[in-house]
Amino acid sequence: MNSENKLQLFDGSLPVEEITNDWYNEFKNSNFGAIITFVGVVRDEDGIDGLSFDIYEPILNNWFNSWQEKANAQNAIVLMAHSRGDVLNHESSYIAAVCSPKRRVALELIDEFVEDFKKSAPIWKYDIIDKKRVYALNRSTKIKGSGILA
Repeated sequence: MNSENKLQLFDGSLPVEEITNDWYNEFKNSNFGAIITFVGVVRDEDGIDGLSFDIYEPILNNWFNSWQEKANAQNAIVLMAHSRGDVLNHESSYIAAVCSPKRRVALELIDEFVEDFKKSAPIWKYDIIDKKRVYALNRSTKIKGSGILA
């Protein structure tokens, strides 16, 4: 991975070990004292076979870049990988990481980053039920500034 490309999008489920090992190998010699990862796994619940995702990349890039600036101000970086399309139960659709010289910065940033991702990233989630995509309205949140009257 090019160190400038800290946001990666994949079709289908994520190759978790490959991504996290690549991040570790790329950044372990960068004098970061902490490399903290979060791996999201699709749960088998509510009769779904998995989840499917649509991503609006221009807004996602802007959102991610603002987080990178916030992390850089603390001598840290954020990394993220996310799936497009279908991801079956017990597979990963989301990986985030923070690399920082200090563990406290990394611990706080990973928590804030993951929570803001769930609230603000322009990624639409669908349940896969009987091989059909059904919009997961009950698990969706409005994106700040979106909508016709925003």
